[in-house]
Order: sequence, then structure tokens, then C-alpha cells
Amino acid sequence: MTQRLDYTAVSPAGMKALGGVYGYVGQSGLAKSLIDLVYLRISQINGCAYCIDMHSRDLLKGGVAVEKLVLVPAWREAPSLFSEQERAALAWAETVTRVADTTVPDAEFAAASAQFSEKELADLTIAIGLMNAYNRMAISFRAVPAAARH
Repeated sequence: MTQRLDYTAVSPAGMKALGGVYGYVGQSGLAKSLIDLVYLRISQINGCAYCIDMHSRDLLKGGVAVEKLVLVPAWREAPSLFSEQERAALAWAETVTRVADTTVPDAEFAAASAQFSEKELADLTIAIGLMNAYNRMAISFRAVPAAARH
């Protein structure tokens, strides 16, 4: 795969603005491992190889076991590997990412609200929106995953 366009070079201000949101999410108080799991799951849903590669590496560096990492797409079938809060975050990430199909049902909101404060849920949703934006940039312009650059 060849990158179509180097979007970070041609739109540095735009990417810096997204980076500002990324920085906000990082200091929001949500656990880094939780955010990285959410970023990975969103990237899997969207089929973003660049981001799947990056967030898998981040999770492994952060000490997440390979057994847990490989089961992120099927987290509902391995609930003992994921905390209650992680399961709520993954479910919220899935329904918000697929908003055109799900319309984010009240039951999903109630489940997420049971695990997160209002601020945490707002910040988690900002993170979800951000990763969907990053995925769309990387997929549209064919960003090459680190693993495929060799």
C-alpha cells in the first residue's frame, strides 16, 4: 500500500488541532489503558490498519497481555479479561462509532452512565469522536502502518 497524501505535512494546523484534542483526552483523568483499548476497538470497527497497529503497540508497551489484546474484537465473549468499566467503555465506543446504525439507544447510555461520571462520559465520547476522525484521515489517505514499512 502506498500513502496517497501526507496529510500531516499538507495540513499541519489541522493535525495540530486534532493533536490538541488528543492531548486533552490524555489529561482528562481517564486511564490511558482504557483510552487505548477504546482507540483500538474503534480502529478495528473502522478497519484502520495504521491505527490498529499503533494502538496495539501502545497497549503492549503499557503491559496489556497479548491474550487480552487479541480478544478485544470479541470482548463480550471473554468478559473475565475486561473490567466492568472497560466493558462499558467498549460497548459505548461501539454504539457511538456506529451511530448511523444504532442511534445510541437509551439502554446503552444508561449502561455507560452507570460506570462513568458525566464528565468522564463526555470525555470518553470526545475520545471516540477523535479516533473516528483519525481513522478517517488514515484510511482515506492510506497511512502505512509501522508493521508494513519494512
